[in-house]
Amino acid sequence: MTETTDTDLWSHKPWWCQPWTIVLTGLLVVAGSWLVLHRLWITGPVALAVACWWWLFLVIAPSAYRNQSR
Repeated sequence: MTETTDTDLWSHKPWWCQPWTIVLTGLLVVAGSWLVLHRLWITGPVALAVACWWWLFLVIAPSAYRNQSR
């Protein structure tokens, strides 16, 4: 059996759940937090939450999908 690639997961997802939209949304949230509030103590945790979100959806989920489809 051939090994599937990460793109197989993304082919099952709608346009708003693609890697580029996940990254763009995260960047907009962090930038928006800074531009609106100008508070590092708020933007820092927001950036940490976005980084965790990216790790979950851009690293862990494709890896789990790849392992499941073997």
